[in-house]
Amino acid sequence: MIHSMRVCLLTLFVLSASAADVTFTRDVYPILRANCSGCHQAGEIGPMPLTTYAEARPWAAAIRQAVATRTMPPWHADAASSHRIANARALTEAEVRTMTSWADTGAKQGPVKKVKAPEVAQAEGWRLGKPDLIVRVNGFKIPASGTVEYTFLVTPVELKEDMWIEAAEWRIDKRQSLHHMNAFIRPPGSSYIGDAPLNTHYVASKNERGARRPDELETNRRELLVGYEPGYRPIGWGEGRGKLLRKGSDIVFEMHYNTNGRELVDNSELGIYFAKTAPRERVLSITPADSKFVIPPGDGNYRSEAQAQFTSPVKLISMQPHMHLRGKDFRIDATYADGRHETLLNVPRYDFRWQTTYFLRDPLALPAGTTLEVVAHFDNSPNNPANPDPKQTVRWGDQSWEEMNIGFLEVTFPAGANAEVAKLSDTPKPAPGAATSNR
Repeated sequence: MIHSMRVCLLTLFVLSASAADVTFTRDVYPILRANCSGCHQAGEIGPMPLTTYAEARPWAAAIRQAVATRTMPPWHADAASSHRIANARALTEAEVRTMTSWADTGAKQGPVKKVKAPEVAQAEGWRLGKPDLIVRVNGFKIPASGTVEYTFLVTPVELKEDMWIEAAEWRIDKRQSLHHMNAFIRPPGSSYIGDAPLNTHYVASKNERGARRPDELETNRRELLVGYEPGYRPIGWGEGRGKLLRKGSDIVFEMHYNTNGRELVDNSELGIYFAKTAPRERVLSITPADSKFVIPPGDGNYRSEAQAQFTSPVKLISMQPHMHLRGKDFRIDATYADGRHETLLNVPRYDFRWQTTYFLRDPLALPAGTTLEVVAHFDNSPNNPANPDPKQTVRWGDQSWEEMNIGFLEVTFPAGANAEVAKLSDTPKPAPGAATSNR
């Protein structure tokens, strides 16, 4: 008995001494650099910089609270999904213990020595280096109040030949007022918002946005190049991969701002990096979406689905869920032609304020006949603190108080192959008051 007590006391002493030895320089800063300081530095989205001891020390208690409750760093995929994600940033249990112990034992600096600088923008504010081409928003005026409709800017790209884009990066100016910004490639001859003037901010009607010729292939109409939402981080598509920018194409900005009480002017930019040689694989964005949902008032667990069935073999390289303020959870499942079923991504706590694009460590082969299903649940109940109005029936719409269910998927296939690789569909839902089995 006495021996056991001595062992326990010795163990507690060793653990306490170990915790007391945690310092910023040796133990905490490497964790911050790998997971936090990319956003928590001057000019980035984080509300305070955490790149030095002097910056981090006043926030020790807040850091402890954030990591202990898993609210920071923001990561919303479950553990079973995260192991396949290249940009996963969830802290391990050991890292959480290190951070909390540092705060609990006086937040010591430790030996003063030169530490490795955090990742910062490389050239003139660009993380991926100086772009080959910069396309600008050209001073969009954001009003102090009111509703800002989707606005478009069509910018011709005067190429002498077809070019391949190996990466693209946003440099956002007024991110505090930006709901999202998408850049589309509009090939020559496309019907997509065909009446929009060039180089001018233009509010297109929903009919204009949806118009298309009956025989027009999707890749001849428009192609998503890259999107920005809160939580965006620039990542290239990888060696030997690229998106096609044909001669005579336009870049179309789709811009959506929110007002915040002050008049602002946004001068955001898109940087484009051209491949030096033709890639082996073409990258294409596939966007299954459900636009027919009807969420009843007070429904805390409404289910919405959409599917993409691949008619050609592809490789999946990234996934991004998109919903608005009532978004609750989001899952992407694969059903293969041989009947196998697999969950590729599970986000049990969706957060509209931080929308991650999940890049796979290894591309996932999807044989022809594979169906990817995006399954979203919405919380339109009073229990959702972000809910704009639980008494409203909610349908698809542009604004944050309306809703969307979109799964942004990036796939690759041989560069010379047919680009029409998938068929998209959604699932109609019963009207409010009808019997439901969507939970």
